[in-house]
Amino acid sequence: MLPQRPRDPLQAVRRRSQELKLQVDSLLSESQLKGALEPNKRQDIYQRCIQLKQAIDENKTTLQKLKKADEAAPVGNYNQRKEEEQTLLDKLTHQLQELAMAISKENTTKTGAHTEKEEDDDSTEEEQDDDDDDDDDDDDDEGEEDSEESGGKEEESEEEEEQQGDESLKQAAHKEYIALADFTAQQAGDLTFKKGEILLIIEKKPDGWWTAKNAKGNEGLIPRTYLEPYHKEKEEQESSEEDSKEDMEVADETADGTEVKQRTDSHWSAVRKAISEQINTVDALTMMGAIPAGFRPSTLSQLLEEGNQFRASCFLQPELTASQLAFRDLVWDAKSGTIRPRPSRVSLVLTLWSCKMIPLPGTSIQVLSRHVRLCVFDGSKVLSNIHTVRATWQPRKPKTWAFSPQVTGILPCLLSGDCFIRSNSSSPDLGILFELGISYIRNSTGERRELSCGWAFLKLFDASGVPIPAKTYELFLNGGTPYEKGVEVDPSVSRRAHSSVFHQMLTMRRQPQLLVKLRSLNQRSRNVLSLLPETLIGSMCCSHLLVFYRQILGDVLLKDRINSQNADLISHPMLASFPQLLEQPEVMDALRSSWAEKESTLKRSEKRDRELLKASFLLVYHDCVLPLLHSTLLPPFRWAEEETEAARWKIIADFLKQTHENEGALQALLSKDGVHEPFDLSEQAYDFLGAGRRSPS
Repeated sequence: MLPQRPRDPLQAVRRRSQELKLQVDSLLSESQLKGALEPNKRQDIYQRCIQLKQAIDENKTTLQKLKKADEAAPVGNYNQRKEEEQTLLDKLTHQLQELAMAISKENTTKTGAHTEKEEDDDSTEEEQDDDDDDDDDDDDDEGEEDSEESGGKEEESEEEEEQQGDESLKQAAHKEYIALADFTAQQAGDLTFKKGEILLIIEKKPDGWWTAKNAKGNEGLIPRTYLEPYHKEKEEQESSEEDSKEDMEVADETADGTEVKQRTDSHWSAVRKAISEQINTVDALTMMGAIPAGFRPSTLSQLLEEGNQFRASCFLQPELTASQLAFRDLVWDAKSGTIRPRPSRVSLVLTLWSCKMIPLPGTSIQVLSRHVRLCVFDGSKVLSNIHTVRATWQPRKPKTWAFSPQVTGILPCLLSGDCFIRSNSSSPDLGILFELGISYIRNSTGERRELSCGWAFLKLFDASGVPIPAKTYELFLNGGTPYEKGVEVDPSVSRRAHSSVFHQMLTMRRQPQLLVKLRSLNQRSRNVLSLLPETLIGSMCCSHLLVFYRQILGDVLLKDRINSQNADLISHPMLASFPQLLEQPEVMDALRSSWAEKESTLKRSEKRDRELLKASFLLVYHDCVLPLLHSTLLPPFRWAEEETEAARWKIIADFLKQTHENEGALQALLSKDGVHEPFDLSEQAYDFLGAGRRSPS
């Protein structure tokens, strides 16, 4: 007997689509049973919705990658069959979205029998539609198993499914929406519109691209994240109700009943109910179309929250040997009278240029910060501290991020795209992991979180172990987490691609990407970085300050300590407090500014005197940093809080101005207006056993 011929790629996808449809139909039927009203059962059904949607997305991705040349035998109407499968998968996605929203609404719609009756009527209609779909599916499966000659019947049944799906989508359409921002057409078929323009929605598609018509009668595709329902009544009239079930007005209130802000956002009610049931927030937002499917909770941000293990303040400390009686990476050079330089396998400068085509989140969340986090990575674990660079953007180009903007005065280290990277790992897969992220606040609840908008990995050595050349690299972003493969940031970009080479090239240009440049070190930069720890990532604009810290650390621990076996606390405010500056970039910028001003007054011969430079640096540090760290006027540092950051900048600028006018901080410290927090000896003493890193045994 001859072995069964393997299924063609398109036929395999079609078979998988039918399997998924059967599962969706079964889930829809199960959701109508009486036992499905129990809270535990609802949560189980919701989780299955998410799992099925992920499986459907995977099948969509497989379908998009298929080419006619992949088929073992000629297939008639190949493109039409692909479009039919795409329509079926879109319909299944839409059904899952409606089911998820219905489950979430059931938690709060027990206020009257009338509402329950309407929902039961809707459920009955859905069951009838599902039964019809089941019959169509059975016909499709039988026809496909018998022979390819039954393709005509199969196409007819699928056309009926398409018509049913189109009717269900169009019933929810034909509603006016208002544009929240300007949108420019990105390809043929898109519709350009301006902020405030009223658009008539003709068809709502599950992938987030809706068909709309403007006042001039032009039709095209538009992104739903740019829209909100348009009300002819005044916005202050909160009592007005929506005719559409999908779009609901949400008014958030605090515990005392004070209104925070009125939201008019599709799917937001369902998202809030999902969160109340402790369902994963990102999965819920993705399901409702508020964020692209490739967004995930930030991996590197979660590592930073676990403690100091991945912070620069930890890697800057000397590494103790296994006996804890000596330092592995801090050795005194008696000949030169300073610490000995440490060579490293990787020692380079990297410049972040820009990020392009980064997808925009929906209007239901407010973006507080756009940034890139980077670290040394070997494909499985993080091998260095995690360094963060904040990006800037222009309202006319919201999808483009930039770094190192031109500013008056010194460039804040948080905005500097020039980074040094050092690592002594021997891993053959060593590279740099980049994670693009946004910090956001949900308008509904005020909750703050951080999302990853994509990631990229730049391997620093080729297969033979040779370092990659210093040049500009264009890195295309991956969706998901660094431990997921084959996930796209925004699958809708590739879904809308055409088969021609020209359109494929245009699609590649629309893919999210990160531009970076590797630069080789000159002799001066190499000498500076060699005095830093073997593994560290930081901003180049602060590298000379870190070198001062390491040199003074060597003086105190190696040269001036009489007994190397003594582990007592060392009274040294600068060594004890300097690591805090790595977590407070504004104070670090204040030190940079003060030291640059002091250095400009030194003579050339004085700049060559190493001991004089260290003594001058300590004086500047005591005048500038210590008063700020203990000031009661300076608010605590909070990431991505614009008001707090502005207040800190103002207080620091006023203090520096006053210090400059008075030629020192003494008068400000003795002033009755200067109130400072008390401190104990532990804050002014350096504990190298407690701060030092442990060497692996």
